[in-house]
Amino acid sequence: MGKVARFILRRKGGKGWHWTDIFTWVWLVGGLIIMFGPAVWLVFSSLKTPAALAEFPPSILPYVTSQATVEGYDKPLMLYDAMMPDGSTRVLAEVRRIGLVAQMVDPKAPGEIVKVNINDRAPVRTMSFATNNYTEPFVHFDFLRYLWNSVFVTVVATVITLVVNSMAAFALSKYEFKGRSVAMLVILATLMVPLSVIMVPLYSIISSLGLFNNLWGVILPTVATPTGVFILRQYMLTIPDELIDAARMDKASEWQIYWRIVLPLTAPALAVLAIFSVVWRWNDFLWPLIVLSRRELYTLQVGLSIYSGELNVQWHFILAMTVVTMIPVVLVFIFLQRFITTGIAGTGLK
Repeated sequence: MGKVARFILRRKGGKGWHWTDIFTWVWLVGGLIIMFGPAVWLVFSSLKTPAALAEFPPSILPYVTSQATVEGYDKPLMLYDAMMPDGSTRVLAEVRRIGLVAQMVDPKAPGEIVKVNINDRAPVRTMSFATNNYTEPFVHFDFLRYLWNSVFVTVVATVITLVVNSMAAFALSKYEFKGRSVAMLVILATLMVPLSVIMVPLYSIISSLGLFNNLWGVILPTVATPTGVFILRQYMLTIPDELIDAARMDKASEWQIYWRIVLPLTAPALAVLAIFSVVWRWNDFLWPLIVLSRRELYTLQVGLSIYSGELNVQWHFILAMTVVTMIPVVLVFIFLQRFITTGIAGTGLK
């Protein structure tokens, strides 16, 4: 532990602080807050009650105002630290509020009404984690069904994407034919076509094929991605052609070359594409919303919209389920992140 502390706290100026040390710490701490601050805020907000989420100014930690059961009142009353005219502080419970004046009582002696200006009091707050934000959706919300639909769409679409894109990349990188560069240019040009432009014809095709209200209608239109073809092609260009020629001299078929030689050597780029594909499919909302109208076929992202009504949005459930939906993507990233640098770096070499 001492070596780690010395490494982290070492300074360019020796014992003193150099301006570069200060700049580095500000840069690193600021970057850490920008990157992980929203995620930490999301996790803590998912553990808040609806009342705590509506508070202004908001707080990071899930605080709630303490309540007390007072004799003569049916409902528990909120507790406040109220400042008295003589400068002392008492813990009082609020009965009602009229304008800027709150009528309050002592929970131990509720017979006397004490009028306190709302600016002279502060709520008695305690930290409380609303774990029911996570448990109630599993009971009253078909979360497991939506989870299975999302897992099925993500896994199947990712596997098909890797196969289709790797085949196209293999042909565009290792086969010489007329129009190869034009074909690659056309594929890259499709990156500039937004989904909104092709949404109507794509919907017509899916409807004609009978894939409306079918998870395959969500999967198939997105399996071929120009980004994936480009990444894999650039990486496959780094594989020596002599290796493939040697395999052909050993009577290996084109399928064996692709499956046993090219794919294993392209594993880092495939891992990068797999991460991208999982993130794309897992977070996709618009296309599943268009294709699926039956509730039992909803994916998680579409299913969460159930909590968003016209007059009421149940933010505590939405935030909690958003945290749950982040877990699979984070696990996939942790498992495959060691391939990211190698895969992306290799796509720029030839």
